Amino acid sequence: MAATELVSALLLFLLICSSDISSGEKTRRPQPCKRLVLYFHDILYNGKNAQNATSAIVASPAWGDKTTLAVPNRFGDVVVFDDPVTLDNNFRSAPVGRAQGFYLYDKKEILTAWFGFSFVFNSTRLKGAINFAGADDIMKNTRDLSVVGGTGDFFMTRGIATLMTDAFEDDRYFRLRVDVKLYECY
Repeated sequence: MAATELVSALLLFLLICSSDISSGEKTRRPQPCKRLVLYFHDILYNGKNAQNATSAIVASPAWGDKTTLAVPNRFGDVVVFDDPVTLDNNFRSAPVGRAQGFYLYDKKEILTAWFGFSFVFNSTRLKGAINFAGADDIMKNTRDLSVVGGTGDFFMTRGIATLMTDAFEDDRYFRLRVDVKLYECY
């Protein structure tokens, strides 16, 4: 009789545990250990603005050239950049670092790019770099890139950077708002 009660209690316990697991409740996401909101400003070289340009087309498809983005959807263009990073959306604000890397337009059908870059900080407040990589579906309001590492104040960090196009002027200028949420901080 005691063995039957023990088995019944064990089955009841397993039933309760399995109902908690399968109840469909979302698991709690961890809170970021560090969060930064930064802006980077990109001015594309167009053949006439060498002194102000912070990015340049370094490769283009056979039908393109290096002073205008290719049609359709800029497919095949590779752009390198060294853009100022600021704490607000004002281009004339004092930079806290540089966004250095590249993006390439990788789809014929829609406007999308792939980014690989670092925020390199050189201010008294922030030192080191945060490294980013991933696809950017430019036409969406917000999109996420992976934070894949870092140095200095951001040693071996991991996280997510949510991009939002804050300003856009033809093919000459864009400003991105970057909400960096770090989940591994050392």
